[in-house]
Amino acid sequence: MAKVKTQDPGADLIDGRPAREVWDQYKAEGGEYLRNLLVERYLPLVKYNADRIHTKLPDEVDVEDLMSAGIFGLMDAIDAFDLDRGVKFETYCAPRIRGAILDELRSMDWVPRLVRSRSSQVEQARKSLQMQHGRKPTEHEIAEKLNMNQEEYNKIRKDAGAVGVVSLSRKWFETDSNKDVREIDVLKDSKQVNPFSTVQQRDLKDMITKGLSRAERLILILYYYEEMTMKEIGVTLDLSESRVSQMHSSILARLKAQLQHRDKELNEEDALD
Repeated sequence: MAKVKTQDPGADLIDGRPAREVWDQYKAEGGEYLRNLLVERYLPLVKYNADRIHTKLPDEVDVEDLMSAGIFGLMDAIDAFDLDRGVKFETYCAPRIRGAILDELRSMDWVPRLVRSRSSQVEQARKSLQMQHGRKPTEHEIAEKLNMNQEEYNKIRKDAGAVGVVSLSRKWFETDSNKDVREIDVLKDSKQVNPFSTVQQRDLKDMITKGLSRAERLILILYYYEEMTMKEIGVTLDLSESRVSQMHSSILARLKAQLQHRDKELNEEDALD
């Protein structure tokens, strides 16, 4: 990850003068000239934050617009910075720069009308295919229905995907203690696997496929867990698509009968208790 090489206000030079001297003069006298010197000195911070946020946005968003908003955040930080607090200016101004950029994003309608329209078409195609097949359609099936190649379809998905950006230090809710709960404290780690859910899914799979032949188990696993189509399953098992569909319907009917029988047994046990 790239790092911005900026230092403490008293440790470098601005316009050939010690930075602390420029800071002291600006705080004492103000003036546009001195503020512009400080803005120029810390402009790399604006570019760094704008570039980082821009990587998560569609191509239609201009990084120059983000930088313009970030400069206003930098100027606000310069005006509000207290030299006697013992905090590095870089540490102090970074959240203000990011906040100004995010405020600008919230005020922008950066999804073009064409993208909105095509995104709506994708969603309609998804719903139509799901009703037709009785399952979640694959991305390839949606692209095929819309007569799009995969590259074009992927671009529409990327451009239409809204990016929500929030500060991890934002207060989530207050507590009775001195420490508030913030966003970072409740952020879900999607990389972690819930062991209980894993075991539960495995047991469910074993229960459903118990007593089935190898081909029948594969049909259920490939269809519901791997989200393959009937045609793809037929190619995998060297069966016709109609035969796979017929076996699938037969399996579901047997499972339904087994579940009904199991429910009846449970109800009878409850009645005896």
